[in-house]
Amino acid sequence: MPIESPAIHWLDDHLLLLDQRRLPAHTEWLDVRDAAGAADAIRQMAVRGAPAIGITAAYGLALEALRLGPGASAARLAPALEVLAASRPTAVNLFWALDRLRARFDGEPGAALGKRLVREAERIHQDDQAANQRLGELGAALLPPNASLYTHCNTGALATGGHGTALGIVRSAWRNGHLKAVFAGETRPWLQGARLTAWELMQENIPVTLVADSAAGLLMARGQVDAVVVGADRIAANGDTANKIGTYNLAVLARHHRLPFIVAAPDSTLDPAMENGAGIVIEERDPDEVRRFGGTAMAPDGCPVYNPAFDVTPAELITAIVTESGVIRSPDRQALADHFARRPS
Repeated sequence: MPIESPAIHWLDDHLLLLDQRRLPAHTEWLDVRDAAGAADAIRQMAVRGAPAIGITAAYGLALEALRLGPGASAARLAPALEVLAASRPTAVNLFWALDRLRARFDGEPGAALGKRLVREAERIHQDDQAANQRLGELGAALLPPNASLYTHCNTGALATGGHGTALGIVRSAWRNGHLKAVFAGETRPWLQGARLTAWELMQENIPVTLVADSAAGLLMARGQVDAVVVGADRIAANGDTANKIGTYNLAVLARHHRLPFIVAAPDSTLDPAMENGAGIVIEERDPDEVRRFGGTAMAPDGCPVYNPAFDVTPAELITAIVTESGVIRSPDRQALADHFARRPS
């Protein structure tokens, strides 16, 4: 399966990442050649979305092994692993991808190790593309005919290896003729819904309307939304789900208006070692992301800011979690355990 991603391109000895901070006004690519460069791209949100972060981290570690050449070894790659693991703490895909590459450390060191890590990173990228396609079809089957969906943040091809998670469901539903319209919340403070989701859907002529985050409740009250579909950065063993800040608000609104609330994520986002959402580390970011926008002050200098990047939606507010290996309806600890038991190893 070819690796064709709109945001991540592997070119044998370096990585090109679409700088998503610059969209939609500019299309610029970052040339990444080592683990530090990959970690910086993740930390600065040039690349974002849990699956894309994992793919980028895998390529970053492989690049470090290539850079070390004959000197590549598990011991010499340890600092690169540490730098990559520290780049963003919430997305479990990051650690899952690094663990997959770490499992390839056994064997011949040096150039052979670099080649092994490159092959594993490519497999992670390919696997994510295939998973998104399967997830999209499974999720689309849950939707009512002629559905109008509300989505949050960006969960499309830009945030994954291709096709997308929540937007993968959107794409599959559109191609199957089951989608009427999409409402994309702007997703403050980084505006991923406005800058990225609206841009992605418009590229494919999928009908999208951009709305202020605070308009979601009114849309639901007026009967203009049939379901809410979101992604995830980490799903605990009991079904509690961490996702972009504002997701919890939408889940509460969906429950009040008796709307399906669907979480879409690859199996790599499920974390059976995390007992519940209370243990998920929530990244807090620079206050100036809220105080300023495009270099312009939006609040008084020095104004205290609370800027968490994610929140946690309790499992009881989630109608279904859709992965590439199945649909987990009414997720709870037993439903997740059953899913882990039956999914392919």
